[in-house]
Amino acid sequence: MTRMEGFRALVRVRSGGLDPSRRACPFARVRLAVMCLAISLPLCAFSEDSVDVHTIIERSVRVNNADWQQAPQYDYFETDRDDQGTKTYQVMMILGSPYQRLVAVNEKPLLTEMEQAIAARRKESPRQRAQRMAKYERDRKRDHLLMEQLTEAFDFRLQGTQKLGPHEVYLLQARPRADYQPPNSQAKVLTGMEGQLWIDTKTYQWVKVEAIVVHPVSIAGFIARVEPGTRFELENVPVAENVWLPKHFAMKASAKVLLMFNHNQQEDDTYFNYHKAEPNQALSSSGK
Repeated sequence: MTRMEGFRALVRVRSGGLDPSRRACPFARVRLAVMCLAISLPLCAFSEDSVDVHTIIERSVRVNNADWQQAPQYDYFETDRDDQGTKTYQVMMILGSPYQRLVAVNEKPLLTEMEQAIAARRKESPRQRAQRMAKYERDRKRDHLLMEQLTEAFDFRLQGTQKLGPHEVYLLQARPRADYQPPNSQAKVLTGMEGQLWIDTKTYQWVKVEAIVVHPVSIAGFIARVEPGTRFELENVPVAENVWLPKHFAMKASAKVLLMFNHNQQEDDTYFNYHKAEPNQALSSSGK
């Protein structure tokens, strides 16, 4: 398993239909963050009475872009919970892409295999390493593109300010834009969603995101349809000065495959103990 970089995990859809595989990182959760509703605001059409909302979104997108750039520099731990219990992973950047090491099952520690994993990657040929790192970058860019579409797909309305934990936040309501044209099947699910954003008033970081599918959305023709009630929640936390990364991601997805078979999925993941990756492990794409 890997973490969430926030929306692909909500409903993993590719050209062939639903993809049951896991996402590549927390910012990927959102690969629907889920939906993290963040990260690169094209000029959206806002009414004159929502100028302040435009400023809030624009500034929050700027800092979320910075977080996305910083994310590969951090190792962390991830606990995934399902009906069978919990699994805890140590996620480390090793020679250009993340490596997940299972360290505990139902809170019982396991023996380490990190040394073998590092050794195996050091034995890779240049071509093998390049392919592995290229896949990681493709996943990150795909997640990032979906986040960009989130800001195009919704109109935002400021509901006021409130306290959320230790943070003073703006509360924004997000509703789908009638004129939005999704560029691919993954983004099409946004046309049937509504959500809320809690944005820190000082840093403009996204503290919390919630979204729910309110009407069915067909994806890949008649292959699959995302059903109402599909929802996700993403929470971010500061891990360093000016850097916020995911703390918690929860998702409940409902879909129909071939319009006949129900496909339900739940996910509840927690991320903690972020720390800078070791320089000799988190190499750049050049391998240096």
